[in-house]
Amino acid sequence: MSRIRIATRGSALALVQARQIAARIEAELACQTELVILRTTGDRIQDRSLAKIGGKGLFVKEIEEALLDGRADVAVHSAKDVPARIAGGCVLAAYPERVDPRDALACRERGMGLADLSPGARVGTGSTRRMALLRSLRPDLDLVPLRGNVPTRLGRLDPGDANEALDAVVLACAGLDRLGLSDRIDERIPTQTMLPAVGQGLLALETRDEDAWRERIGRLEDPATGIVARAERAFQSTLGGDCSVPLAGHAEIEGDGRLRFRGLVASLDGKTLARAEAQGPVSEAGPLGARVAEAVLEAGGREILACLAETSDVDG
Repeated sequence: MSRIRIATRGSALALVQARQIAARIEAELACQTELVILRTTGDRIQDRSLAKIGGKGLFVKEIEEALLDGRADVAVHSAKDVPARIAGGCVLAAYPERVDPRDALACRERGMGLADLSPGARVGTGSTRRMALLRSLRPDLDLVPLRGNVPTRLGRLDPGDANEALDAVVLACAGLDRLGLSDRIDERIPTQTMLPAVGQGLLALETRDEDAWRERIGRLEDPATGIVARAERAFQSTLGGDCSVPLAGHAEIEGDGRLRFRGLVASLDGKTLARAEAQGPVSEAGPLGARVAEAVLEAGGREILACLAETSDVDG
């Protein structure tokens, strides 16, 4: 029996995801599996925001290096961590079935929703998109930058020092569900309220482009998920954004079988949002995502991105 080596980060969530894929590979492809656990730059640097140190691509770089130098045969990524451009010689071979793409609100006082939080409530998040959308929705909140794994972030709701306690944190429903922490979610925030990140709720399986494993791993793709994933990546690629840019893009297949795409770019202060939406046949997923990105640019996104670039140059 052949053996496939699976590259993954070492966080609890990453290991759960990698083991789920390993179980599918063993059952469906009749292969033995071995996990290759890597500590990425994004994992090592926890005292600075991702936007300041190079973006979420820092969670992917070392894993791609392991693919390219032959230490691993397939990588399991949270798709929202994968930058618009992946390493040359690599390919995103499959997207397994998507889980809940919504953002999750977890509160110190249980049972509250975003609308229930008191003015001045301290809310933690590590995402520029969530920061911008929260500022747009609730400018009265006190937003606190937050890094670390899921348990670390949840731990900020009940720290030893009450002065450091947060009233709520915003994370991804997908991560909490995969870790068996669904009961910690106080509100699954509707996508109409907070549009998700590109790829949120998705896993992306990456292989070498010229490799026999590419075709075999491709069998693990869920066809409907592959459609929405490619629409969202086309949107991201057209805008050229990473985690330093507050952008959101979400594709879904409607009941009539057509693909609906909603996208936006926001200013960091949440005061300006450029939105666009379109529908089209599922056979044109990539062009649809690109078309919505162009419409976002025309709706004011180009000016927002220019301002963000200027701010980045000054900060740098």
